[in-house]
Amino acid sequence: MAIIDRQTATPALAHALSAAERGLPVFPLSANKLPALRSPHHDETPPTRCRGACGLPGHGVHDATTHPAAVRALFAAAPRATGYGIACGRPPHRLIGIDLDIDPTHGNDSVAALQQLALQHLFTIPATVTVITPSGGRHLWLTGPSGVAVPNSASRLAPGIDVRGAGGYLVGPGSVTTHGSYRLAPGTAHLPPATCPRTLLRLLTPPKRSHHATNSHSRTGQGRGLVQFVLAAHEGQRNTRLFWAACRAYEHGFGDALADALTDAAVRTGLSEQEARAAIASAARLTTERP
Repeated sequence: MAIIDRQTATPALAHALSAAERGLPVFPLSANKLPALRSPHHDETPPTRCRGACGLPGHGVHDATTHPAAVRALFAAAPRATGYGIACGRPPHRLIGIDLDIDPTHGNDSVAALQQLALQHLFTIPATVTVITPSGGRHLWLTGPSGVAVPNSASRLAPGIDVRGAGGYLVGPGSVTTHGSYRLAPGTAHLPPATCPRTLLRLLTPPKRSHHATNSHSRTGQGRGLVQFVLAAHEGQRNTRLFWAACRAYEHGFGDALADALTDAAVRTGLSEQEARAAIASAARLTTERP
C-alpha cells in the first residue's frame, strides 16, 4: 500500500496544471480516487441535484476546469488531494477512456478481449496515450467527435472493459492513491490522444431502444441467453461472467426481473448466493448511474 503524506498534494497540483495546459479539464481527487471536495449540499434534505450552477466548488467532475487559476483554487480548497481527475467528453479533446482491468484471479484478460473485438469488427487499436494503473491495468485515451456523447459503461463491451465518457472521469497520471500511483506507459507520453476508430465509436454508442421495440418475448430470449452464459462459466470465470451478464440485463431494462435466475445460475456454478447477489447489486449500481 502506498504511503500518503501531505507533500503529495504539491506534485498532484503540478500534474493537474500540466494536464490543464494540454486542454484537459481537471479537478482534485482524494487517495480513494473520489472527488476531494465535499459537496456544499451534503446537509440538505432532500439532497439538491446541482451540477455546479450554485457557483460553489464541491460538485465532482462538474468542477473540472482548464483555467490555471481555477485549478489552483480547487487544490487550495482541497489540501489533502493526492491526485486529480480528468473530465471525459469535454471539449476540446472530448476524451473517451477505455479502462482495461487486469484481474488474473478471475481469469480476466481485458487486453485480449479488446484485441478480439478489434479483429471481429475490423478496426485497429491506435497508438495513444496510455496510463498504467496500480493494479497493472491500462487506461487508453481516445478522442471523440463533437455532437456524439459516449455513455459510461461497465463491462458492456466485454468483461473487464469499462468505458468513461460524458459525465465520467479518469484518474490522471501522476496521481497517488491508497493502492499506488498512476503513471504514463513508456513511449506514450509524447503521443496525443488518438481519434477513436469509427467502428469502435459505434460500439461505444449503441442505438437507444424504444420500449415498444423491446417486447416481452425478445426480453425472455435475451434473458435466457444471459443465464446460459453464466451457467457455462468455469472456475475462475464465475464472478466475471455473472457481473457481465447482470450489466447487460440492467442496461436492457430487465435486470431486476432476471436477478433471481442469474443468482440461481451462479449458485449452480459454485458461487454462494451472497456472492452472486453482491455481484448483481454491483452491476445494478454501475449501469444505472447517471452523471
